Amino acid sequence: MAKIGIIGSGIIGLSSAYYLQKSGYEVTIIDQGNIDDGCSHGNAGMIVPSHFIPLAAPGMIAKGIRWMFNSSSPFYVRPQLNFDLIKWGIEFYKHSNAAHVQRSATALKEISLLSKAMYQQLAKELTFDFDYHERGLMMLYQTKEVEHEERETAKMANDYGIEAKVLSAEEVQQLEPDVKVNVRGGVLFPGDAHLTPQAFMKGLIKFLKEKITIHSATEVNDFEINHNKITRLKTSKGNFEFDAVVVATGSWSGLLSKKLKMHLPMQAGKGYSFTLPEVSKNIHIPSILLEGRVAVTPMGNSLRFGGTMEITGVDHSINMNRVKGIVKTANDFYPELKVEIPKVANVWHGLRPCSPDGLPYIGRSKKYHNLIFATGHSMLGVSLGPGTGKLISEIVDESKTSMDLKLFDPERFN
Repeated sequence: MAKIGIIGSGIIGLSSAYYLQKSGYEVTIIDQGNIDDGCSHGNAGMIVPSHFIPLAAPGMIAKGIRWMFNSSSPFYVRPQLNFDLIKWGIEFYKHSNAAHVQRSATALKEISLLSKAMYQQLAKELTFDFDYHERGLMMLYQTKEVEHEERETAKMANDYGIEAKVLSAEEVQQLEPDVKVNVRGGVLFPGDAHLTPQAFMKGLIKFLKEKITIHSATEVNDFEINHNKITRLKTSKGNFEFDAVVVATGSWSGLLSKKLKMHLPMQAGKGYSFTLPEVSKNIHIPSILLEGRVAVTPMGNSLRFGGTMEITGVDHSINMNRVKGIVKTANDFYPELKVEIPKVANVWHGLRPCSPDGLPYIGRSKKYHNLIFATGHSMLGVSLGPGTGKLISEIVDESKTSMDLKLFDPERFN
């Protein structure tokens, strides 16, 4: 039985482990931290085929520059003399154009639909409940400028075969009978879904602990290479040998790749969330409040608010001005919820792994025959997790993959 080592225990690493063990491989996960608290535990839990436009898109540069001078804005890049960040920024700039969006949209749609199909299957075959629901997603807006942008996106979505319905303010309110919604209008994507991410992660970890080996608090220090093949992982808890190695280390993937003398541009995009427990009058449909880029997801009787993209390097400090921005947006859109600023202790944060072109890195390395990458999913880690895991098992099997992975080539910037 072939031995597969997965570095990283986030949603991508766990999903890869699930499908690899299902295919009969002996799987070991190695993670530098605590397996019970990765980037995916506190996120918005959205499964979004509607998000087929990459982060690197027209208008993002202008918005980013405008937002940089507002301490509570949804997007921020901390100015710093960091060579990796500068190179990343140049690539982001080069890819923020319509041609890149056109090239990327089909691939992002395909992997999203694959992942949603995997979630549908997992909801039937796993023995634990992770609150999977297909209620769609509403993109809500308050201004004419954002309405124009979103109508354009809706038209593009329908052209790509993703159903999108433009809604008036009255139609939005009809879909949310229990909560007053202050909007100009919105776009409904009926094909989107959501889940409770901490329930999914906790259940999957418990399931996998009986099937695979997991080493937490174990840092990979170096790789031994022989004839273009990784022969050994050197870690803080001894050496490991595998037939194939999967890198699923999220925001740390760029740093890890340097140990292999590979260039994998990656920046950590910090996001925050907080959850209101026991909401008596809750929203029904997950929504994104567009002017503030805030994601809102009902999770049982709770309501989670998440947002911001803060490119500041691997940094775990909490900037409460960003959290106040999320709270302000929440109260602008849902005035009757009266959302209060949470205590710092109740604010969760995660580091999203952002590639400069907004596309994940999924595929086998050409430089090292037994090295496979599964990282760089930005804000779509949960959304694309099972789809990526399925693709990784197909790559290891050397069977035909469920989709063309050319645009996700992990060595495209080398």
